[in-house]
Amino acid sequence: MATITFQTNPIQTCGELPAMGSDAPNFSLANIKLENVTLENYAGKRKVLSIVPSLDTPTCAASARKFNQKAANFENTVVLIVSADLPFAQCRFCEIEGLHDVIALSTFRSSFANDYGVEIRDSALAGLTARAIVIIDEQDKILYTQLVPELAHEPDYEAVFTALKHV
Repeated sequence: MATITFQTNPIQTCGELPAMGSDAPNFSLANIKLENVTLENYAGKRKVLSIVPSLDTPTCAASARKFNQKAANFENTVVLIVSADLPFAQCRFCEIEGLHDVIALSTFRSSFANDYGVEIRDSALAGLTARAIVIIDEQDKILYTQLVPELAHEPDYEAVFTALKHV
């Protein structure tokens, strides 16, 4: 179980991020058309999972914008913004923000948060996901993980982009 901080109070997650070098847990997430997508939908590509509690927060919104800005710089890579927001809200957010280089996916009818060890188990945010980054290679192996220890902070982008350059 991992501990992260929310407004200076530690938050417990349901587990740990998948181990580097391990097989990525498969997932079924809803896209903005309410269709279920899995790892298979992105076969042969590197996947950057930007896991956030909700796009309806300033930090999550800023992170989505940053990944959208950088996503086109990486060949054969798809950036998936994963949140508990309903697909309707994700679609509206991406349209308003002009985000066309990232794909928003919803955890709303899946076990993703538990399978990836990021489900918040206590506090007012119980049931949402902790902020984390997971990079998965073309063969669905975990290449890089980052659990952001403070929900109000953005991920360490430099570390993420460096990891992408070295794979």
